[in-house]
Amino acid sequence: MTAFEDIQVGDTASVARRVTEEDVARFVQMTGDDNPLHVDRAYAETTPFKDVVVHGMLGASLLSTVIGTKLPGEGALWVSQRFDFLLPVRLGDEIEVSATVTGKHDAQRLLDLDAKIVNQRGELVLRGSGRVRALEPREKAATEAVEPARVAIVTGGSGGIGRAICTRLAADGFRVVVGFRADEERARGTVAAIEEAGGEGLAVRADVARPEGAQELVERAQRAFGGVGVLVNNASGRIEPKSFDALAWPDITSQLEIGLRGALELVQACVPVMRAQGTGRIVNITSQVLDSPPTPGWTAYAIAKASLATLSRQLAEELGPDGITVNCVAPGMTETRLIGDVPEKARLIAARQTPLRRLARPEDVAGAVAYLASPAAEFVTGQTLRVNGGKAMA
Repeated sequence: MTAFEDIQVGDTASVARRVTEEDVARFVQMTGDDNPLHVDRAYAETTPFKDVVVHGMLGASLLSTVIGTKLPGEGALWVSQRFDFLLPVRLGDEIEVSATVTGKHDAQRLLDLDAKIVNQRGELVLRGSGRVRALEPREKAATEAVEPARVAIVTGGSGGIGRAICTRLAADGFRVVVGFRADEERARGTVAAIEEAGGEGLAVRADVARPEGAQELVERAQRAFGGVGVLVNNASGRIEPKSFDALAWPDITSQLEIGLRGALELVQACVPVMRAQGTGRIVNITSQVLDSPPTPGWTAYAIAKASLATLSRQLAEELGPDGITVNCVAPGMTETRLIGDVPEKARLIAARQTPLRRLARPEDVAGAVAYLASPAAEFVTGQTLRVNGGKAMA
């Protein structure tokens, strides 16, 4: 067996075989082809061939032996083939079956082959061509799976969920860029927590709803840490409940600017970097509001989160061929400042209505993000991981 990487154009492999009556009998048993020309000498004498003719595909089948055991060997499969049968093979003939590489396609792991069979007199009895795929060994594929660069950008990194995500990813070995728009003190506090635990972090102020802000955040990540493997779009507008009668279009666009446009601009800035690396993970933080009965007054917030969820599915489809996964994490009501204006009674009721009898904690959400950023989630894309204690089930 020859490793695919070592095969060169011009390489040749062959097998030799003496064709016997037992070979013909086994071929007939396997294929059911008992044409008397191949098995009945008396019949064959009445034909222009005057003697038994060995099945042409019996000899051609030995080409499978060459590719399956020698060139390229283990894991090889015919993709296409064409044979010309030039002379009959007789019982007792000594034949040599060979294949020569005429072309190699590394990306697809394909080989173009010329094939031939010659008999003991040096006569060419078969010639042909074909294409063979060399499968990548499973063990090798697993060990060489491309892992995202160990650099993560997290927007809204100064908030409760954002801080938990940043510290969890840092604990998992990521260098973390803590994106923030206004609260520098809390963002630097997140970085301090990362560094105290032995990790590396960087706080970057950026208005990611603007192309230049998103680009600056990505460039800072590259300059500081050398790449971007994970993007977590966590930034979200504060929930300010308004009845329909009080709702105005700017209330909706304000949420869309932060929750949707910010995510879109950052994805557009990150994708060229991830494509160049051959892999990447994008995790968008949506909400349980998309699965639960509507909450009066939360219209603008719900629209923004629904838009982000739709964007995520579209991106998963379009970016998948580039090795980039896109998923959502949808928290239930979580104990952060974002629900500071939700009455305590409403929070208690929400907790009692949850099978696990509590609200989500930021660390619960961070755990889900960490999974989607890990090698274990390499084949997960276009999904929403709900972190709500069973309050809403799908």
